[in-house]
Amino acid sequence: MLDSKGIVRIPASMVGVLLLGPGTDVSHRAIELIGDTGTSMVWVGERGVRHYAHGRALAHSSRLLERQANLVSNTRSRLSVARKMYQMRFPNEDVSNLTMQQLRGREGARVREVYRKQSKLHNVEWTKREYNPDDFEAGTPVNQALSAGHVSLYGLVYSIIVALGMSPGLGFVHTGHDLSFVYDIADLYKADLTIPIAFEIAGESLPDEDIGRKTRLRVRDAFVDGKIMKTIVKDLQYLMDVEAEEEMFIDVINLWDDKEELVKHGVNYEEVPQ
Repeated sequence: MLDSKGIVRIPASMVGVLLLGPGTDVSHRAIELIGDTGTSMVWVGERGVRHYAHGRALAHSSRLLERQANLVSNTRSRLSVARKMYQMRFPNEDVSNLTMQQLRGREGARVREVYRKQSKLHNVEWTKREYNPDDFEAGTPVNQALSAGHVSLYGLVYSIIVALGMSPGLGFVHTGHDLSFVYDIADLYKADLTIPIAFEIAGESLPDEDIGRKTRLRVRDAFVDGKIMKTIVKDLQYLMDVEAEEEMFIDVINLWDDKEELVKHGVNYEEVPQ
């Protein structure tokens, strides 16, 4: 690693994950070495605000990925996980018997109330969430701030999901998109993180200010202490009903068997003729 103080040599095997931000130069040989040691690499924006690409996952175990695929492939377990996601939004209520239609209705009412409170708190006019993905500037200042803030949150969530070896496309509430699971998880934090920041930015900004950049920087600053990252990891483990974090990083390969659950890898199983 080269910085203003000179060259610092860091053993790649001691690094769990590298977040490569703007201005980073990495040689092909370095990437080859890092890949061989199993270190995860994620190309991100400032402070991890955006996710651009990633290399090998931080987790060596496929436990979370297999668990995610198993849960999403069964209607009953998928509904159970979706209810857990909604329960996290309504901690003082029992949503265990509500249908997906009822849960969506409750969530819609909750978000509208969040918008109403933030609008009043920051004296920002609010009508509805309205934006054009192809024309950012066409939105109102608060809608621009909401879009910029949410995209930043998606980048952080994506980085964590892929670092843990999970699939960003296997969603439980959202479906049919390669970022479905990212949207599922990001929705858990918008009301407490990006929505308040967006209304705050809209309320204090002048007409000629760059709302998008200002919002991204404010969201970036909210990520710095790392608390939201730890919360996301903990919530992912809760939703997948996986507690043993250390097992995700054990580099073990087994062979699947239709009679025995797992058999040892690296063994010649050729049957000896009788």
